[in-house]
Amino acid sequence: MVRSDKTRQLIIEKTARIFNKKGYTGTYLSDLTIATGLTKGSIYGNFKDKNEVALEAFKYNYKFQTKQILNKIEQENNAIDKLIAFLNHYRTSFKPIFKNGGCAILNTAVDADDGNDLLNKEVIKTIHNWHQKIVEILTEGISKNEIKKIDVTQQSYRIIAMIEGSILLAKTLNIPEILLNNIDYLEAEILQLKRE
Repeated sequence: MVRSDKTRQLIIEKTARIFNKKGYTGTYLSDLTIATGLTKGSIYGNFKDKNEVALEAFKYNYKFQTKQILNKIEQENNAIDKLIAFLNHYRTSFKPIFKNGGCAILNTAVDADDGNDLLNKEVIKTIHNWHQKIVEILTEGISKNEIKKIDVTQQSYRIIAMIEGSILLAKTLNIPEILLNNIDYLEAEILQLKRE
């Protein structure tokens, strides 16, 4: 069977939310056929296996979320404002993130940690990308004398851990204030980095 880019994209878009909500192991072929309206043969005619569909669905979810965040960051001119824009994304977009099953990185990391090397490698790559983007913002802020000298690596990991952990708790316990309060905490911490 000949692969079709259009059909592949349809499968990815229609299954991305399902993989994010149910996870790799919790998503069955029947979920994919129902979501896409395609047969098993059509799905496997366009993808090697469920693993490949899950990988592409994760990339799609990550790219969609990242594009929104980067657009907001790129509108700002200094490091502090870029980091606040980053935080504001989660402050204003947590409802659709929760409705879509939560953070794709967190969900996939937990799901693929000990059982799916392909997905796990992709998650690690995306965390490194996210970390590197925050490090770049912080480093640029230091070089432009906008923020104090700090350990940019540790600060970046702290921001990521606070956001990911807060999303996990807020969604699981259905208490959005956990995320919102921790974003406020992070914002106050970031504002303290500002050079006088």
